[in-house]
Amino acid sequence: MIGEQLVASNLPKADQSDVLVAKAVLRNIRSTPQKARRVVNIIRGERVDTALTTLKFAPQEIGADLYTLLNSAVANAKQKNPALRDSSELWIAEATVDEGVTLKRFRPRAQGRGFTILKRSSTITLTVSDDRGYRVNGQRKAAHVHKNASKKSGNSAGEGKAK
Repeated sequence: MIGEQLVASNLPKADQSDVLVAKAVLRNIRSTPQKARRVVNIIRGERVDTALTTLKFAPQEIGADLYTLLNSAVANAKQKNPALRDSSELWIAEATVDEGVTLKRFRPRAQGRGFTILKRSSTITLTVSDDRGYRVNGQRKAAHVHKNASKKSGNSAGEGKAK
């Protein structure tokens, strides 16, 4: 079709291998996933050098750990491609925060009861790429939007409604 956009999974294997992708994982960091997601949402999709500056001055405690993790992902990218000059060529392709192990502690309460305290931890994964539109799942964001637009335009008024 004329004007059809390419989806990353339909690209030839040579085009997919040209994209530099590096990943770093921080497991069981003692911060709740809810607090970590607040900071990760700020840097998701940003250029790496901008994200490093943001994390360096973030008031949250998890910012320092994320700064170190992002530097590790950049080092992994430089290890894969020594021709990479600096972090300004990279983008944060994916940033996820998942639950880690939960430590269960008990606090004594009135009348001999015990109150459970859950000390949560997080597992944080950062993926950097030199392609801004790269998605780990294989599809580009623009192609996904294009698919949804064609589905919506195909249904005209009155079609598909029950009588």
